[in-house]
Parts: sequence; C-alpha cells; structure tokens
Amino acid sequence: MTAVSPDAGRIWTAARGPLLIGVIILFTAVVITLVRGSGEGGSFDPRSFRPEGSHAVADLLEQNGVRVELTDTASAVDGATLFVTQPNLIDPERLADLSSRASATVLLAPATGVGRLEPETRQPGCPLAAKAGAATTGGFVYEGEQRCYDSTLVRTGTVTMIGYGGIFTNRDIDEEGNAALALSLLGQHERLVWYVPSAADRSQQKSLTDLVPDGWKFAALQLGIAAVLIALWRARRLGRVVPERLPVVVRAAETVEGRARLYRRSHAASHAASVLRQATRDRLAPLLGVPLGDDPSEEIARRTSRPVASVRALLYDEGPVDDRGLVALATDLDVLEDEVRKG
Repeated sequence: MTAVSPDAGRIWTAARGPLLIGVIILFTAVVITLVRGSGEGGSFDPRSFRPEGSHAVADLLEQNGVRVELTDTASAVDGATLFVTQPNLIDPERLADLSSRASATVLLAPATGVGRLEPETRQPGCPLAAKAGAATTGGFVYEGEQRCYDSTLVRTGTVTMIGYGGIFTNRDIDEEGNAALALSLLGQHERLVWYVPSAADRSQQKSLTDLVPDGWKFAALQLGIAAVLIALWRARRLGRVVPERLPVVVRAAETVEGRARLYRRSHAASHAASVLRQATRDRLAPLLGVPLGDDPSEEIARRTSRPVASVRALLYDEGPVDDRGLVALATDLDVLEDEVRKG
C-alpha cells in the first residue's frame, strides 16, 4: 500500500467548510458590534439611558431652559456653549476654531494633562465651582488660569477642561454636587451644542479593529486556531498505511478499481500519476537490465528510437495532472511499455 500525504488542495477541500463557518461567525460578531456601537447607547451620549450615558444631564438642562443640540459636525456654534466629549479625535486647529466661535467651551478629558489623579470626591477650592461644592472629579491634571478640584478642572479664558467625566453620566449624576457642577458648566448659555465627533477627524479616528472589543478579537483568534485544528484533523493521512490481512480474497481488478476511486475522491490525480510512472519504471528496469532506482530513459530511447528527453519527461514529470491528463498518461505509459517489450 502507498501512503497519500495531504497536499494544499486536499487540505483546502477538507477545511473550507469549517473556515466558512468561522468567517460567518466573525462577520456576524463584527456587524453586531458596529450596530450596537452606532446606536443610542455610547458613553456621554445625551440620548443614552445606560449608566455611562448622559440622558439625565441633558434632561436637567432642558428643564432649566437650555436647548441641547446633539451633533457630530458642530458647524454652527456661534453664541452657544460647546461641549466636546472626545476632543482627542479632533484636529487641534479645528478645535481651536470652534472654541473661538463658541461663547464657552467645555472639553472632556483632553490628553494635554500634566498628571493624573484617581477619581474621588473633592472640594472645589476655587470660586468658579464654589456653588457646586464637593463633586466626583479626577483623571487628568491641567495647567490653567482658574484651577478647581486639585487642578482636575481648569478654565482659561472661555475654555474649560475637566479631566474626568463622571459628573455627566447617569450613574454618578446624583452623587454629591455632580449635578450642580454639570449644570454650571454646560448651562452657561441658553443653547448647548453637544458635540460627539464621530466623523470629526478621520485621520485621527480609531480604525475598525480598534472599534472591535478585545473579547471579539480573542474569539476570532480562538476560531482561527479551531479552524486550523479541524483542517489538520480532516487531513490527517500522514505516514505509512498499516496493511491488514483481508478476511476474503479480493480480485486484483476490484482492488485497482477501489484504489482508483479513493484517489479520485481525494483529488489525488498527481499522486496517482506518480504511482503509475514509478510502476512503469519498476517493470521496465529488469527488461532493460537497469538496476532499480536508476534512470532507464537512455536505454528505453535506444530500444524505441524515441528522444531521451521525451522518454524522461514521460517517466519523471511531476507537474500537476487532472483526471483527463491521468487517463492520457496511463495510455502513453502502456504504449511505451509495449514498445520496449517488442523492441
């Protein structure tokens, strides 16, 4: 018996089903992630009722006569308070232009701090936030003209920077003076432009892979490993085939036909071609007086008057062969063997 080692075509045939299932699962996971991420449920979203959302703050502002305008372009900010939830995604020049046109600007956690503090309840320590009193602050520490809450909230001119956004969330709005501080910062004018820069500066935005949660990435890695293992499992026909004693005598024709079917089902035409060539060389070697394993092409050429190159190509060519080419090869080898025997 002859072992059939898996080639790339056979491995792909065995693995394409599990791989397709893995791709479908991964695609579905990405779509679900993107759909959930683009809905009304993001952090500091005034439409979101989630703990990290900001619907409670927006509702309080509207109850106090402030018109909240949610936008992702912020084209009209003149005379309004501008609240930027993700200033790090905006080009600095564009952010400076928007701030110069707004009556007041509040930047949430811009990455320009000189240090960091853990979020906790702090006293204002400045006239700017004296009415609000103690509030949950922390995060980045900034330099500025007016400093409050251990410099985690500072104001320079009309621009206010706050290093932690807990006071704007549904989860923390009712703690200490968080609601009062949020209203004092965002309710400075009758109109508030709530800027969520989902398309502000695409050169600085996160890529699709950054938007996919780490859990989904880990799941994709596991699916990839599982697909490889399944492919190896389905293609595991390595090493020598162990012969078994047959309980009955099987005719040679049936054995040949059975092996041929196995080769065909395994798409192993190239391997079958190699077996045919090897068998022809082994049968002709004793007739030509050539030791087994040596190249009999020159001796065959002398007996059949065929070119040596043509004989060698017929006996040793290892190029890919399809089913039709395999049939033609078998015919050519039979003709060659007949010519040698008659010569």
